[in-house]
Amino acid sequence: MNFHTKVSAIVPARNEEATIASAVESLASQPEIGEIFVVNDQSTDGTAAILDKLCARFGQVHVLETGELPAGWVGKNYAVSLGAAQASGDWLLFSDADGVHLPGSTARALADAAASGAGLISYSPEQETRTWWERTLIPFIYTRLAQRFSYDEVNDPASTAAAASGQYLMIRREDYQRIGGHQAVAGEVLEDVALARIAKEAGVKLHFASGHGIMRVRMYRTFRAMWEGWTKNLYPLMCGTSRAVGRELRSVIPWIPLLLLFLTPLHPTFGAVGLVLLAGRHAAYAAKLRRNRFPAWFVLYYLPAAAMYGLALLVSERLYVQGSVGWKGREYSVSRLP
Repeated sequence: MNFHTKVSAIVPARNEEATIASAVESLASQPEIGEIFVVNDQSTDGTAAILDKLCARFGQVHVLETGELPAGWVGKNYAVSLGAAQASGDWLLFSDADGVHLPGSTARALADAAASGAGLISYSPEQETRTWWERTLIPFIYTRLAQRFSYDEVNDPASTAAAASGQYLMIRREDYQRIGGHQAVAGEVLEDVALARIAKEAGVKLHFASGHGIMRVRMYRTFRAMWEGWTKNLYPLMCGTSRAVGRELRSVIPWIPLLLLFLTPLHPTFGAVGLVLLAGRHAAYAAKLRRNRFPAWFVLYYLPAAAMYGLALLVSERLYVQGSVGWKGREYSVSRLP
């Protein structure tokens, strides 16, 4: 690894007063990061005042303002494109404003890049969950995403699978510019996956891995924000077709055990078999939780998790059929696959 390698961090911030200070402080503590561009995306809360204080504390922090959102752009994509245009580092680290970078994480990312030969490094961060609704839906979704986007397949140059997490996405600047940067995915709601796909198609090697020990994130602080966020993303994450939604629902909802339990009044055997099958479902979910570094006791949320996930997926599909999703006070036009 070249110890003179310089990393530029770019953080979009739209009404992030609760988290922006911790995010920037954690980036500023990484010696490999020479400059931090925080792009204030028309925040109406206390974000701007907090950024002023951070600039006074850390000389490497620079604040940019977005102004009016151009037609055809998703807000986050436009914000980070402004930061990338100002960056001078060998690597560009795109990071969300709710993420805390753990000590040594940037050095580890650069080491992973050197070891793998990858030009795009991304990690799926540790998820911090504090409320019952976070512990219900978020772990369930991440176990599904782990099955949908296998790290091994994504990292295999021979595979067409491509994925990344926009919460931590680091790309070599020359590769970023070569593939057109965020302008190439200007209108994409899932810009991270789209950017990874374009990069891989252009011959950039991907390194996608667990972010345990790299970054910690608490994605949502209200149920409303969580619901809006996942209904914005779930449908395209799960292939974006009604057929794929149907397959997913048949897979995750324990239809047969529940039907057998419903038929218990007809004969106790139905109930007994239903309980055994449902216990098996719980055991399988507990194993998935452990593999994805969530506490195994979150298995207690299995049934409400499956129900909430199924409902969120159906709502997400409906939004894409209607052609519009909302996020942070903005509406974006979307379309679904046939």
